[in-house]
Amino acid sequence: MSEVRLRFPPSPTGYLHIGGARTAIYNWLYARKHNGKLILRIEDTDVERSTKESIAGIIDGLNWLGITWDEGPYYQSDHVREHIDTAHELIATGHAYKCFCTKEDLEAKRQAAMTAKMTYQYDRTCLQLDQEEITRKEADNSPYVVRFKVPEGGGSVVFEDKVYGRIEKSHKDIEDFVIVRSNGTPLYLLSNVVDDIRDRITHVIRGQDGLGNTPRQILIYEALGAPVPEFAHMSLTLDPKKAKISKRSHGEVVTVQFYKENGFLPWALVNFLVLLGWSPATDQEIFTREELIQAFALEGMNKANSIFNYTKDDPKFITDPKALSINAHYLRTMPVADLLSLVKKELLAENLWDNSYESDKKNWFCNTVDLIRSRFHTLKDFVGPGRAYFSDDYEFDPQPVKKNLTKHKKISEWLGLLADRFAGLPEFSKEEAERVTRELADELGIKAGILINGTRTVVTGQAAGAGLFDVLMAIGGERVIARLKKYSQEGLN
Repeated sequence: MSEVRLRFPPSPTGYLHIGGARTAIYNWLYARKHNGKLILRIEDTDVERSTKESIAGIIDGLNWLGITWDEGPYYQSDHVREHIDTAHELIATGHAYKCFCTKEDLEAKRQAAMTAKMTYQYDRTCLQLDQEEITRKEADNSPYVVRFKVPEGGGSVVFEDKVYGRIEKSHKDIEDFVIVRSNGTPLYLLSNVVDDIRDRITHVIRGQDGLGNTPRQILIYEALGAPVPEFAHMSLTLDPKKAKISKRSHGEVVTVQFYKENGFLPWALVNFLVLLGWSPATDQEIFTREELIQAFALEGMNKANSIFNYTKDDPKFITDPKALSINAHYLRTMPVADLLSLVKKELLAENLWDNSYESDKKNWFCNTVDLIRSRFHTLKDFVGPGRAYFSDDYEFDPQPVKKNLTKHKKISEWLGLLADRFAGLPEFSKEEAERVTRELADELGIKAGILINGTRTVVTGQAAGAGLFDVLMAIGGERVIARLKKYSQEGLN
């Protein structure tokens, strides 16, 4: 088998979105699995929509995900002359011809076909032109497109798609298609093939929406005498309403940039995106890099479209719940030493970082991060629900306030008494804090849970987390006592 070569050819018309990222990941996995090469090719010939900012965003998104390429980035715009020369080569060899039909002529024929309830196909009017008439039209500067001449006779295009199986398209069902516009610019159908031939691409993994182009592109390969790559068309990624995911239609929530900015870990996102349209031979869902490379196979790609179940209604679960769950798994199980620098960046961004965290001989920062991550889903949670560990300026979740504080008329008085008990301890330890809390509850004739839940809500603003007395040790006696006394005297104002 010759060297396996694949390409990821994004159009730089916006940030890298999850559909494009998934395509890049599948190509990357296949290349790595087979010791092949991945080429990054920027298809930037749409001058009006392609931007330098989008190119930078795509490259940044791939780098953040850890999707490495072996060649490139190449730019399609550098090869437009080659695309045009190839079109003229196809004309010279009888595989293409110039078509001078006007838009008005074509529309009239299309309308006539519709009236007759017939399927419209170009009728090859310009294929019948002799060289003298072609020369005259060129001399008059008559605009023309270049059409590929589909082989005549009863043949068909047949190929074996690695996902959808045997595909056959009869030549008679393919009209002579345009490969160069009247303004002289080549179409994707031609440019993509020319670039793939030049880059020696052996496998094309792309979205199912490209399946309709494949028979026509195979005809171009064959006309140029080039080997045809193997094709694998992925199922599409759809939104909950089963519309195709796109940056233009769905906004930032479908871009890789959104996940980078909202506290996701890059490999967690890769792990999630792989499972949108691919299944391993086992029930495994969490993969290391090497495990995923070894497990990935085209045979595991699904024919059915996948659904990206994001919602715009719940800020906590704005993304697909499964994506959040996978991210939480990595966040809670990764070596805490690897997590510290990521949390530090979040704290710095919120002006919550204190240099003493790194110089503390008791490893307070490391121990606190390890303690509180067990309930977190993203890195943003360290400056959201976890803010109370790093600052006295934190928000209160309305639900635990209502359940644990407002519901009990004397809770401020009770927590004031608890603050005094804490202040009277010779040493503020986990064991002593729990002892006086339970003793006070017994004296007051209430369940210890009332004091425990009320204290948690006051000192963290949250309903849940690690064990309360571990939490109190992390926050520290002075701050715990001060927060309880402030609440006892002023409430939450």
